[in-house]
Amino acid sequence: MSRILLAAAGVLLAFCGLRAQTPGWQPSPGHTQVPIWPGAVPDAQPVAGPEVATRETGDLVAGRPWVSVGKVSRPTMTVYPPKDKNTGAAVIVFPGGGYQILAIDLEGSEVCDWLTSKGITCVLLKYRVPGEERLPKSGAYPRSPMALEDAQRTIGLVRLHAVEWHVDPHKIGVLGFSAGGHLVAAVSTHFDKRLYPDVDAADKESCRPDFAVALYPGHMLENTSKYLELNPYIPVTSKTPPTFLLQAEDDPVDDVKNSLVYFIALKKAGVAAEMHLYAHGGHAFGLRRTNFPITEWPQLLERWMATIGIVPD
Repeated sequence: MSRILLAAAGVLLAFCGLRAQTPGWQPSPGHTQVPIWPGAVPDAQPVAGPEVATRETGDLVAGRPWVSVGKVSRPTMTVYPPKDKNTGAAVIVFPGGGYQILAIDLEGSEVCDWLTSKGITCVLLKYRVPGEERLPKSGAYPRSPMALEDAQRTIGLVRLHAVEWHVDPHKIGVLGFSAGGHLVAAVSTHFDKRLYPDVDAADKESCRPDFAVALYPGHMLENTSKYLELNPYIPVTSKTPPTFLLQAEDDPVDDVKNSLVYFIALKKAGVAAEMHLYAHGGHAFGLRRTNFPITEWPQLLERWMATIGIVPD
Protein backbone atom coordinates (compact mmCIF):
# COMPACT_ATOMS: atom_id res chain seq x y z
CA MET A 1 0.00 0.00 0.00
CA SER A 2 2.83 2.40 0.86
CA ARG A 3 4.41 1.73 -2.55
CA ILE A 4 1.16 2.65 -4.28
CA LEU A 5 0.95 5.88 -2.30
CA LEU A 6 4.55 6.73 -3.11
CA ALA A 7 3.94 6.05 -6.80
CA ALA A 8 0.84 8.24 -6.78
CA ALA A 9 2.76 11.00 -5.05
CA GLY A 10 5.48 10.75 -7.66
CA VAL A 11 2.96 11.11 -10.48
CA LEU A 12 1.41 14.12 -8.74
CA LEU A 13 4.79 15.78 -8.25
CA ALA A 14 5.73 15.15 -11.87
CA PHE A 15 2.48 16.71 -13.05
CA CYS A 16 2.93 19.72 -10.80
CA GLY A 17 6.43 20.11 -12.16
CA LEU A 18 5.00 20.44 -15.66
CA ARG A 19 2.65 23.23 -14.60
CA ALA A 20 4.14 25.33 -11.80
CA GLN A 21 1.51 27.85 -10.69
CA THR A 22 1.86 31.18 -8.93
CA PRO A 23 -0.83 33.66 -7.87
CA GLY A 24 -1.27 36.30 -10.57
CA TRP A 25 1.25 37.64 -13.07
CA GLN A 26 3.80 40.38 -12.61
CA PRO A 27 5.90 42.02 -15.35
CA SER A 28 9.69 42.11 -15.25
CA PRO A 29 11.40 44.51 -12.81
CA GLY A 30 11.15 48.13 -13.86
CA HIS A 31 7.67 47.73 -15.33
CA THR A 32 4.35 48.19 -13.54
CA GLN A 33 0.94 46.99 -14.60
CA VAL A 34 -1.93 49.34 -13.85
CA PRO A 35 -5.70 48.72 -13.95
CA ILE A 36 -7.39 50.07 -17.06
CA TRP A 37 -10.70 50.64 -15.26
CA PRO A 38 -10.75 53.09 -12.31
CA GLY A 39 -13.69 51.35 -10.66
CA ALA A 40 -16.01 48.46 -11.46
CA VAL A 41 -15.39 46.81 -14.82
CA PRO A 42 -18.32 46.78 -17.27
CA ASP A 43 -20.13 43.53 -17.97
CA ALA A 44 -18.23 41.81 -15.15
CA GLN A 45 -18.51 38.02 -15.20
CA PRO A 46 -17.99 35.69 -12.24
CA VAL A 47 -14.58 33.99 -12.25
CA ALA A 48 -13.95 31.00 -10.02
CA GLY A 49 -10.95 31.87 -7.90
CA PRO A 50 -8.10 34.40 -8.16
CA GLU A 51 -5.91 35.08 -11.19
CA VAL A 52 -3.22 32.44 -11.68
CA ALA A 53 -0.02 32.33 -13.73
CA THR A 54 1.20 28.93 -14.88
CA ARG A 55 4.63 28.01 -16.23
CA GLU A 56 3.83 25.60 -19.05
CA THR A 57 6.69 23.12 -19.42
CA GLY A 58 4.77 20.24 -20.95
CA ASP A 59 4.23 21.93 -24.33
CA LEU A 60 7.46 23.72 -25.18
CA VAL A 61 7.73 26.39 -27.88
CA ALA A 62 11.09 26.50 -29.65
CA GLY A 63 12.38 24.27 -26.85
CA ARG A 64 11.36 26.65 -24.08
CA PRO A 65 8.47 26.84 -21.59
CA TRP A 66 5.97 29.68 -21.62
CA VAL A 67 3.66 31.33 -19.11
CA SER A 68 -0.13 31.32 -19.28
CA VAL A 69 -2.37 33.58 -17.22
CA GLY A 70 -5.92 32.56 -16.41
CA LYS A 71 -8.92 33.81 -14.46
CA VAL A 72 -8.24 37.46 -15.31
CA SER A 73 -11.11 39.55 -13.95
CA ARG A 74 -9.23 42.84 -13.40
CA PRO A 75 -7.61 43.81 -16.72
CA THR A 76 -4.36 45.75 -16.66
CA MET A 77 -1.91 47.37 -19.04
CA THR A 78 1.86 47.45 -18.74
CA VAL A 79 3.76 50.18 -20.59
CA TYR A 80 7.19 49.33 -21.99
CA PRO A 81 8.98 52.52 -23.11
CA PRO A 82 11.24 52.39 -26.17
CA LYS A 83 14.95 51.71 -25.73
CA ASP A 84 17.62 54.14 -26.98
CA LYS A 85 15.59 55.83 -29.75
CA ASN A 86 11.91 56.76 -29.95
CA THR A 87 10.05 56.59 -33.28
CA GLY A 88 6.87 58.00 -31.71
CA ALA A 89 4.94 54.86 -32.65
CA ALA A 90 3.08 52.72 -30.11
CA VAL A 91 1.73 49.17 -30.33
CA ILE A 92 -0.84 47.63 -27.98
CA VAL A 93 -0.26 43.86 -27.79
CA PHE A 94 -3.06 41.30 -27.33
CA PRO A 95 -1.70 37.84 -26.35
CA GLY A 96 -3.60 34.81 -27.61
CA GLY A 97 -5.06 31.92 -25.68
CA GLY A 98 -8.49 31.13 -27.09
CA TYR A 99 -10.13 33.76 -24.85
CA GLN A 100 -9.57 31.25 -22.02
CA ILE A 101 -5.99 32.10 -20.98
CA LEU A 102 -3.30 34.54 -22.12
CA ALA A 103 0.12 33.45 -23.41
CA ILE A 104 1.52 36.41 -21.53
CA ASP A 105 5.24 36.04 -22.34
CA LEU A 106 5.28 34.07 -25.59
CA GLU A 107 2.78 36.41 -27.26
CA GLY A 108 3.14 39.37 -24.93
CA SER A 109 6.20 40.53 -23.00
CA GLU A 110 8.66 38.94 -25.45
CA VAL A 111 7.03 40.90 -28.25
CA CYS A 112 7.25 44.10 -26.20
CA ASP A 113 10.97 43.53 -25.64
CA TRP A 114 11.43 43.33 -29.42
CA LEU A 115 9.24 46.33 -30.26
CA THR A 116 10.93 48.57 -27.69
CA SER A 117 14.33 47.66 -29.15
CA LYS A 118 13.03 49.14 -32.41
CA GLY A 119 12.08 52.45 -30.79
CA ILE A 120 8.38 51.63 -30.40
CA THR A 121 6.41 52.10 -27.18
CA CYS A 122 4.70 48.82 -26.31
CA VAL A 123 1.58 48.45 -24.16
CA LEU A 124 0.81 44.91 -23.06
CA LEU A 125 -2.90 44.42 -22.39
CA LYS A 126 -3.87 41.72 -19.93
CA TYR A 127 -7.51 41.53 -20.99
CA ARG A 128 -10.24 39.58 -19.28
CA VAL A 129 -10.33 35.81 -19.65
CA PRO A 130 -12.03 33.45 -19.74
CA GLY A 131 -15.12 34.35 -21.71
CA GLU A 132 -18.50 32.77 -21.06
CA GLU A 133 -17.45 29.15 -20.71
CA ARG A 134 -20.97 27.80 -20.90
CA LEU A 135 -21.09 28.75 -24.58
CA PRO A 136 -19.18 26.89 -27.32
CA LYS A 137 -16.02 28.64 -28.61
CA SER A 138 -16.47 31.19 -25.87
CA GLY A 139 -14.98 34.61 -25.83
CA ALA A 140 -15.52 35.95 -29.32
CA TYR A 141 -17.62 39.08 -29.60
CA PRO A 142 -20.62 39.46 -29.34
CA ARG A 143 -21.17 36.49 -27.02
CA SER A 144 -18.53 37.81 -24.66
CA PRO A 145 -17.80 41.54 -25.10
CA MET A 146 -15.36 41.97 -22.22
CA ALA A 147 -12.09 41.65 -24.15
CA LEU A 148 -13.28 44.10 -26.81
CA GLU A 149 -14.31 46.57 -24.10
CA ASP A 150 -10.83 46.26 -22.60
CA ALA A 151 -9.21 46.83 -26.01
CA GLN A 152 -11.33 49.91 -26.76
CA ARG A 153 -10.57 51.34 -23.33
CA THR A 154 -6.81 50.79 -23.67
CA ILE A 155 -6.54 52.53 -27.04
CA GLY A 156 -8.29 55.55 -25.53
CA LEU A 157 -5.93 55.52 -22.55
CA VAL A 158 -2.85 55.44 -24.78
CA ARG A 159 -4.16 58.40 -26.80
CA LEU A 160 -4.98 60.30 -23.62
CA HIS A 161 -1.42 59.82 -22.36
CA ALA A 162 0.28 60.27 -25.74
CA VAL A 163 2.11 63.47 -24.81
CA GLU A 164 3.20 62.09 -21.43
CA TRP A 165 4.49 58.89 -23.01
CA HIS A 166 6.07 60.66 -26.02
CA VAL A 167 3.77 58.87 -28.44
CA ASP A 168 2.36 60.23 -31.70
CA PRO A 169 -1.44 59.92 -31.25
CA HIS A 170 -1.73 59.16 -34.97
CA LYS A 171 0.67 56.21 -34.83
CA ILE A 172 -1.03 53.89 -32.34
CA GLY A 173 -1.48 50.33 -33.55
CA VAL A 174 -2.66 46.95 -32.27
CA LEU A 175 -0.99 43.56 -32.63
CA GLY A 176 -2.43 40.22 -31.59
CA PHE A 177 -1.99 36.47 -31.92
CA SER A 178 -4.67 33.80 -32.42
CA ALA A 179 -7.65 34.96 -30.31
CA GLY A 180 -5.68 38.18 -29.88
CA GLY A 181 -5.60 38.40 -33.68
CA HIS A 182 -9.39 38.19 -33.67
CA LEU A 183 -9.44 40.95 -31.05
CA VAL A 184 -7.31 43.05 -33.42
CA ALA A 185 -9.97 42.62 -36.12
CA ALA A 186 -12.80 43.28 -33.64
CA VAL A 187 -11.39 46.60 -32.44
CA SER A 188 -10.46 47.51 -36.03
CA THR A 189 -14.12 47.28 -37.00
CA HIS A 190 -15.84 48.41 -33.76
CA PHE A 191 -14.50 51.87 -32.98
CA ASP A 192 -17.37 54.23 -33.88
CA LYS A 193 -19.12 53.44 -30.61
CA ARG A 194 -17.82 51.90 -27.41
CA LEU A 195 -19.59 48.90 -25.93
CA TYR A 196 -19.68 50.54 -22.50
CA PRO A 197 -20.75 53.93 -21.07
CA ASP A 198 -18.01 56.57 -20.93
CA VAL A 199 -15.99 56.46 -17.73
CA ASP A 200 -13.65 59.44 -18.04
CA ALA A 201 -11.62 61.53 -20.49
CA ALA A 202 -9.95 58.46 -22.01
CA ASP A 203 -13.31 57.41 -23.43
CA LYS A 204 -13.63 60.71 -25.28
CA GLU A 205 -10.56 59.78 -27.33
CA SER A 206 -10.85 57.74 -30.53
CA CYS A 207 -10.45 54.00 -30.05
CA ARG A 208 -9.68 53.38 -33.72
CA PRO A 209 -6.22 51.87 -34.24
CA ASP A 210 -4.04 53.62 -36.84
CA PHE A 211 -2.72 50.24 -38.02
CA ALA A 212 -3.34 46.60 -37.16
CA VAL A 213 -1.36 43.35 -37.11
CA ALA A 214 -3.16 39.99 -36.87
CA LEU A 215 -0.95 36.91 -36.56
CA TYR A 216 -2.54 33.48 -37.07
CA PRO A 217 -5.98 34.91 -36.14
CA GLY A 218 -8.97 32.77 -35.20
CA HIS A 219 -12.76 33.25 -34.98
CA MET A 220 -12.86 34.99 -38.38
CA LEU A 221 -15.16 32.33 -39.88
CA GLU A 222 -17.56 32.04 -36.96
CA ASN A 223 -21.36 32.32 -37.13
CA THR A 224 -21.49 31.14 -40.74
CA SER A 225 -21.40 27.85 -42.60
CA LYS A 226 -20.60 29.39 -45.97
CA TYR A 227 -17.18 28.96 -47.56
CA LEU A 228 -14.93 32.01 -47.18
CA GLU A 229 -17.58 34.28 -45.76
CA LEU A 230 -16.36 36.57 -43.02
CA ASN A 231 -17.78 36.43 -39.52
CA PRO A 232 -20.59 39.04 -39.71
CA TYR A 233 -19.49 40.53 -36.40
CA ILE A 234 -16.33 41.85 -38.06
CA PRO A 235 -17.94 44.52 -40.28
CA VAL A 236 -15.03 45.70 -42.45
CA THR A 237 -15.42 49.15 -44.03
CA SER A 238 -13.15 51.59 -45.81
CA LYS A 239 -12.37 53.06 -42.36
CA THR A 240 -10.80 49.82 -41.12
CA PRO A 241 -7.11 50.58 -40.50
CA PRO A 242 -4.24 49.26 -42.68
CA THR A 243 -3.68 45.64 -41.72
CA PHE A 244 -0.82 43.11 -41.78
CA LEU A 245 -1.74 39.40 -41.76
CA LEU A 246 0.44 36.31 -41.33
CA GLN A 247 -0.39 32.63 -40.98
CA ALA A 248 0.89 29.12 -41.73
CA GLU A 249 -1.09 26.89 -44.07
CA ASP A 250 -0.52 23.92 -41.75
CA ASP A 251 -1.90 25.74 -38.70
CA PRO A 252 -3.72 22.95 -36.79
CA VAL A 253 -5.67 25.30 -34.50
CA ASP A 254 -6.94 28.16 -36.67
CA ASP A 255 -7.39 27.30 -40.34
CA VAL A 256 -5.57 29.56 -42.80
CA LYS A 257 -9.00 30.53 -44.16
CA ASN A 258 -9.23 32.86 -41.16
CA SER A 259 -6.59 35.11 -42.70
CA LEU A 260 -7.81 34.60 -46.25
CA VAL A 261 -11.39 35.64 -45.54
CA TYR A 262 -10.31 38.76 -43.68
CA PHE A 263 -7.83 39.75 -46.38
CA ILE A 264 -10.52 39.41 -49.06
CA ALA A 265 -12.91 41.61 -47.07
CA LEU A 266 -10.21 44.23 -46.50
CA LYS A 267 -9.36 44.40 -50.21
CA LYS A 268 -13.03 44.62 -51.20
CA ALA A 269 -13.39 47.60 -48.85
CA GLY A 270 -10.32 49.29 -50.32
CA VAL A 271 -8.27 48.92 -47.12
CA ALA A 272 -4.49 48.76 -47.47
CA ALA A 273 -3.58 45.21 -46.46
CA GLU A 274 -0.59 42.92 -46.71
CA MET A 275 -0.77 39.16 -46.16
CA HIS A 276 2.00 36.59 -45.84
CA LEU A 277 1.19 32.87 -45.97
CA TYR A 278 3.73 30.11 -45.40
CA ALA A 279 3.43 26.39 -46.08
CA HIS A 280 4.74 25.40 -42.65
CA GLY A 281 4.95 26.87 -39.18
CA GLY A 282 1.99 25.61 -37.18
CA HIS A 283 0.40 27.75 -34.49
CA ALA A 284 1.45 29.77 -31.44
CA PHE A 285 5.11 30.32 -32.25
CA GLY A 286 5.10 33.96 -31.16
CA LEU A 287 8.43 35.67 -31.70
CA ARG A 288 10.51 32.56 -31.09
CA ARG A 289 12.71 31.50 -33.97
CA THR A 290 12.50 27.98 -35.38
CA ASN A 291 13.72 26.34 -38.60
CA PHE A 292 10.54 27.47 -40.36
CA PRO A 293 10.87 30.63 -42.50
CA ILE A 294 7.61 32.00 -41.07
CA THR A 295 9.41 32.87 -37.83
CA GLU A 296 11.26 35.61 -39.71
CA TRP A 297 8.02 37.60 -39.71
CA PRO A 298 9.35 40.45 -37.49
CA GLN A 299 11.51 41.68 -40.38
CA LEU A 300 8.49 41.65 -42.69
CA LEU A 301 6.49 43.64 -40.16
CA GLU A 302 9.27 46.20 -39.72
CA ARG A 303 9.35 46.82 -43.48
CA TRP A 304 5.57 47.08 -43.65
CA MET A 305 5.42 49.63 -40.83
CA ALA A 306 8.04 51.69 -42.66
CA THR A 307 6.06 51.38 -45.90
CA ILE A 308 2.89 52.84 -44.34
CA GLY A 309 4.84 55.61 -42.61
CA ILE A 310 4.60 54.43 -39.00
CA VAL A 311 8.37 54.14 -38.47
CA PRO A 312 11.30 55.66 -40.40
CA ASP A 313 12.45 53.74 -43.46
